[in-house]
Amino acid sequence: MAENEVTITVRPNGPFRVEGPIKLVDSNGQQWDLTGKPAVSLCRCGASTKKPFCDGTHSKIGFQAAEAAVAAEEAQKQS
Repeated sequence: MAENEVTITVRPNGPFRVEGPIKLVDSNGQQWDLTGKPAVSLCRCGASTKKPFCDGTHSKIGFQAAEAAVAAEEAQKQS
């Protein structure tokens, strides 16, 4: 990964893993302090108590990512 490149990895049934020089701003325009954090995991399930960050709740609630569900539905249609 290049030094100034941001990479977002979609974790299977989990968070978005964001690596690189990012600026994260809330809905009020306030910037999160990410000093010393080369990467963060952002909640995708909506159940984290530390939003916008992932706290692992997705695994406790059995979160299934939409793209996995869509792929399974498409496979069933083709069967």
